[in-house]
Amino acid sequence: MIDRYSREEMSSKWTYQAKYQAWLDVEKAVVKAWAKLGRIPQDDADKIIANAGFNIKRIDEIEAVTRHDLIAFTTSVSETLGDESRWFHYGMTSSDTIDTAVALQMKDSLKLIIKDVKMIMESIKKRAEEHKMTLMVGRSHGIHGEPITFGLVLCVWYDEMARHLENLEQTMEVICVGQVSGAMGNFAHGPLELEEYTCKELGLKPAPASNQVIQRDRYARLATTLALLASTIEKFAVQVRHWQRTEVYECEEYFAKGQKGSSAMPHKRNPILTENITGLARMIRAYAMPAMENVALWHERDISHSSTERFWLPDAFVTSDFMLHRMNNVIANLTVYPKNMMKNLNLTGGLVFSQRVLLELPIQGVSREDAYRIVQRNAMKVWEEIQQGKATTDENGESLYLNHLLADEELRESLSEKQIRECFNYDYYTKNIDKIFSRVFK
Repeated sequence: MIDRYSREEMSSKWTYQAKYQAWLDVEKAVVKAWAKLGRIPQDDADKIIANAGFNIKRIDEIEAVTRHDLIAFTTSVSETLGDESRWFHYGMTSSDTIDTAVALQMKDSLKLIIKDVKMIMESIKKRAEEHKMTLMVGRSHGIHGEPITFGLVLCVWYDEMARHLENLEQTMEVICVGQVSGAMGNFAHGPLELEEYTCKELGLKPAPASNQVIQRDRYARLATTLALLASTIEKFAVQVRHWQRTEVYECEEYFAKGQKGSSAMPHKRNPILTENITGLARMIRAYAMPAMENVALWHERDISHSSTERFWLPDAFVTSDFMLHRMNNVIANLTVYPKNMMKNLNLTGGLVFSQRVLLELPIQGVSREDAYRIVQRNAMKVWEEIQQGKATTDENGESLYLNHLLADEELRESLSEKQIRECFNYDYYTKNIDKIFSRVFK
């Protein structure tokens, strides 16, 4: 399956057209609120609602003179109106328009991110069910530990994404606020009801208190939420990259017919999608820093935040959206090799069963210290034989570790051959997988 994705839906939220349209939506909502409060004649309000428009080229021309984008916008809009234009932007400050409009853009964009996360969760769930009992080796420090299943790995992924979904939904509540509190946020030129009516019209909540801007801890919450999400997606990507290593080769990205991996080495099948995701995650995390530094503005406002937000807001959303779609493509089309997983699980000659043996000895009255000594002693023999290139199984298919344990006289004083052999049973490690799935997928 070729990785197809169009940025158009997300990027369209952050074009100049989208920005000025959001500004106009806010201004019209304020006009409606003023009319409801009786300050603006209803006939004038109706004309503004029906006729107010803008021209981006004209805004640019005006801004070249005024050096103020909001004034250039209001001037452009006023040129599409008659005498009723005196009520446009009445009693407002620039940030009333801009910050409330950005809340609309963030709201629409975050809806797409939430949709993306749900999409990935569905793909993870589908693959988890498919590989619920596919045995593989669990690793800590990159070293083989004990048997697990590939489905269990994906359960962990799903559970982590569920936390991000909850975090994103909570963040939606944090960022979906508007303000029409005027210069310095003192409501001197308009009542609180003006803000309340406006925000209700726009589907936002009024900020309980504001100065001249929406407080940037809200934006920082968004940036850090996206950064955390990116870190998890990178975690998935790094794991896929490890699985695709030639000496591991338990999974790999889908390799399409006609795809090429290297200009010099025709045999190459590289994890390019997940490597790309790793790089994108670094960029998204980088945006969290300016967002947090924007929290500390001078007094009631300055505009040091403005320049960074023109970069990081659209780019963080567009990049996150792209990255989530790419990761979903990787997961949905991931090529899984259960036979290689089993081969790697047996790579250490049965050492993955060491704890199982360790835990049986105390039941027979052996101290923890003695049990560990016996089990480790035999394990170290296997490591030495593997280093020497010895086969991990004998001619009968029995593992090196099992043979050493069966030959250990001290161990045999506590465990019978049958008891030792029962420790080498993969079913022991999968007996609770169904319960884990029930708990994760509810």
